[in-house]
Amino acid sequence: MLVTPPARTVVDLARHGTLQDAVTAADYCLRHSMCTRDELAAEVDLVPARARGRALATTAVSLADGLSMSPAESFSRVQMFRLLVPRPRLQVSFTDEDGHVGDVDFWWEGTVGEFDGRMKYRIPAGASHYEAGRVLWAEKKCEDRLRRQTEVARWVWTDLVRPQQLLAILAEKGVRPERRSTWFDRGDQSGVA
Repeated sequence: MLVTPPARTVVDLARHGTLQDAVTAADYCLRHSMCTRDELAAEVDLVPARARGRALATTAVSLADGLSMSPAESFSRVQMFRLLVPRPRLQVSFTDEDGHVGDVDFWWEGTVGEFDGRMKYRIPAGASHYEAGRVLWAEKKCEDRLRRQTEVARWVWTDLVRPQQLLAILAEKGVRPERRSTWFDRGDQSGVA
């Protein structure tokens, strides 16, 4: 079976699909070393300047980040970009006097952002009530340790599909939109889509 290389597939997804799908695919490919950022950029360069979807593909490649750990984190970043929320740092590690607290999904100075998917609270199959309680208690203790250091904003999938809800959650914790996007260097034309 003939298939296209991962970088080409990502660019095709962007040109003929959605920014969300393309960024999710690009993040996955980068995270699993299926291609490099340079290979993604080279594929975009092969698309003629005025071809359909080139600008979207350029934006998708510019937004791609191999530190993104899930489709929900990728979609969160796409929504943040669209909402003019300042670009967060990804997978920032937090520690306290007791040691490693955890790596957070998103970080802005003074605020952590966390997508709350069900996997975070997944109870192993066949677990006892005691084991289930331990999973939930461990997550609560981690949250308590984070909250002693910073604000914590949490959202779920339904907040992502209602962007103004995501914006309100972030604003409540001090992360507010900018007048214009600062996700890309002003000299970099790749952020136009």
